[in-house]
Amino acid sequence: MEEEWKGPAQWITALIRDWVNTSPENTLGNEARDRAWDDPLVGFSRGDDACWESFKEHVGPFHWTPVEAFLLAYPDGGVRPEALTVVSWVLPQTKKTKRETRGEKTYPPESWARARFYGEVVNEKLRRHVLAELAKAGVRATAPALLPQFSRMPSEAFTFSSTWSERHAAFVSGLGTFGLSDGLITPRGKAVRVGSVVAEIEVPPTPRPYTGHRDWCLWFNSGTCRTCAARCPVGALSEKGHDKIPCSRHVHETCSRYIRERFGFPGYACGLCQTAVPCESGIPVKGAPGRD
Repeated sequence: MEEEWKGPAQWITALIRDWVNTSPENTLGNEARDRAWDDPLVGFSRGDDACWESFKEHVGPFHWTPVEAFLLAYPDGGVRPEALTVVSWVLPQTKKTKRETRGEKTYPPESWARARFYGEVVNEKLRRHVLAELAKAGVRATAPALLPQFSRMPSEAFTFSSTWSERHAAFVSGLGTFGLSDGLITPRGKAVRVGSVVAEIEVPPTPRPYTGHRDWCLWFNSGTCRTCAARCPVGALSEKGHDKIPCSRHVHETCSRYIRERFGFPGYACGLCQTAVPCESGIPVKGAPGRD
């Protein structure tokens, strides 16, 4: 316990990385037991960061602040926003999964479909693992995406959005900025999934190596690229951004039927706009702070 409190950022980062890199639970659920995720990135942000309130304007008034999410889990436990830390992580797709997805034109390969379905089960287990380890150390915490009140809401700006956005949490925590497709471009690229917990613990926030929420996208940075738009099989991406309606139909209807019929498990996925693009595995903007 004493070692843990010498450096809570190092301790939390280590427990997340160790679990992802060593746990047999990190699997695509196939016969070969292939890994779902590569070595993760971890970042931290303060519960009173001004970004959280701004999301109520830019995303929707329904988007939770960290303290709102925390009080849903602990309604009798008064807590101040500044006493909370958001722990966010980025789970990169494996080289094998990205390689197999690059060659696809319409549907995801089995590995990507498994990463979306079984890989999110892994992400849920990671959230619960982090909560359990924090609880052992006497730290109250919650995973907003696991709360029963978590839901998708209609959004005037974005058609629909969630009451808690894992990508926005990662943005506040210094882990990435948004691209033309709405995907999060991180130092490990855009072919990722993300997760987070809100904890009653003081951890120094991770510096944000960017000033704008789209700084690491080539299109918004320099007016070049749009490769993700060319990759979309249903034309859901353009200079105007991400049209969620045709995207959602393709992912949740067309691809869902394909995955069930072709691979034999329920789920939905696509992933084409996250692969075979300059931001697939890193930050494409030259000279950008945070670029590996």
